[in-house]
Amino acid sequence: MLRKMIVGGLMVVALACLPGSGEAGVNVNINLTAPPAFQVVPGTPVQYAPAVPTNYFLYGSRYYVFTDGTWFVAPRYNGPWAVVAPAYVPQPILTVPVRYYHVPPGHWKNWKRDAPPKWGKSYGPSGKGKGNHHGG
Repeated sequence: MLRKMIVGGLMVVALACLPGSGEAGVNVNINLTAPPAFQVVPGTPVQYAPAVPTNYFLYGSRYYVFTDGTWFVAPRYNGPWAVVAPAYVPQPILTVPVRYYHVPPGHWKNWKRDAPPKWGKSYGPSGKGKGNHHGG
């Protein structure tokens, strides 16, 4: 219960920090008119949207986007999106191999495509994340 309150509080703070119109910053620009088709990432409980031109995932009942080094989460396929701190990205999301990222950061280009990205220390111990394992 306390964990959900902390994560919920972080998401409220993240929403308050999102840039408004005319301000510089990272934002999610996904305009989907209907939920996209998903496919399961083999060996994980995570799904990805092959037809969406961004790093777009579904885990549990939440949608995740990774863009410009920032993770976003939403309760519905089209938002509203909130920044999620790296340490709170669910561990199964972090195990998705590089090949399932449609727009990987440039520094990933020499990484093994069948292995997860090399997440840094901000993702918790060993880059495993602290998020729960059930997407909720």
